[in-house]
Amino acid sequence: MTEPTRAHVFVSGHVQGVYYRATTREKAGEHGVDGWVRNLDDGRVEAVFEGPEDAVEAMVDWCHEGSPAAHVEAVDVEYGEPEGETGFRVRR
Repeated sequence: MTEPTRAHVFVSGHVQGVYYRATTREKAGEHGVDGWVRNLDDGRVEAVFEGPEDAVEAMVDWCHEGSPAAHVEAVDVEYGEPEGETGFRVRR
């Protein structure tokens, strides 16, 4: 198990209306990552992942691909100290 970390991610491209958030929640569950995901008004998706460094990194890597219908153009990531997220949810 690696050290816990937090990644705050912004994904741009065709990432809304393509089950990106729902698929992110499923993948986070598979990797045992806590946090949340939501759509932004500017068309991007924002997400926070907290957990073991290797699991968080796997989620960040997955964001570059996304759901099957998504077309990801860019993924911007800011890393920091975990803030105590529990569970993984889709935010509105």
